[in-house]
Amino acid sequence: MAQPVSLKASRRANSGKGAARSLRRTGNVPAVIYGHDRPAEALSVEATTLGKLLGSIAAASTILDVAIDGQAPVKALIREIQRHPLRSTDILHLDLYEVRADEKITVEVPVHLVGTADGVRNFGGVLDQVLHRLEILVFPADIPSHIEVDVTNLLIGKSIFVKDVKVEKAEVLNPPHLPVCSCVAPRTEEVATPVVAAEGPAEPELIRKAKPEEEGEAEEKD
Repeated sequence: MAQPVSLKASRRANSGKGAARSLRRTGNVPAVIYGHDRPAEALSVEATTLGKLLGSIAAASTILDVAIDGQAPVKALIREIQRHPLRSTDILHLDLYEVRADEKITVEVPVHLVGTADGVRNFGGVLDQVLHRLEILVFPADIPSHIEVDVTNLLIGKSIFVKDVKVEKAEVLNPPHLPVCSCVAPRTEEVATPVVAAEGPAEPELIRKAKPEEEGEAEEKD
């Protein structure tokens, strides 16, 4: 299962675009935490710390222990990360959703393909991964860090579908008929047929001069 990680935050009194810009200039990121009938609470998170954290976790499926102003941490999931449209490393805003141990939540978890497909190993096929994440319904304590799908016995022309994937203590919510991965035949390159040049000198291209009435028609179209 995914291990919780810690994040320190501070309450902030001011809100709005101007306050958010001022906060970013001090090296912090405006954030908000909500959920379970609690009013949305405006927070501030240190930008450098947050950037390093997001670079080391699967943000959509990692439970955070959020300590606000040094108080006992609350468990939360990242619901949204707003980034600068031109500088993706610049985080503009963070949404956190508080979770409870006794309530199931919906999260997306990465899919890891395990093994070498039979069609690849013995027949030179190509393994094509269609779904890289699966949506599951699960208790917070049972969220897996990833979902492993064994492709060892996958033959050319065959697929593994969502209905074939079982996740312990969780329910997969994606449509069951969707393929997770497929083994396809190797692509063959077409060999171009050489063009044989015609014998004798090439005939010149005849450019016919337009008749006066045709020139008039062309002017009218323009």
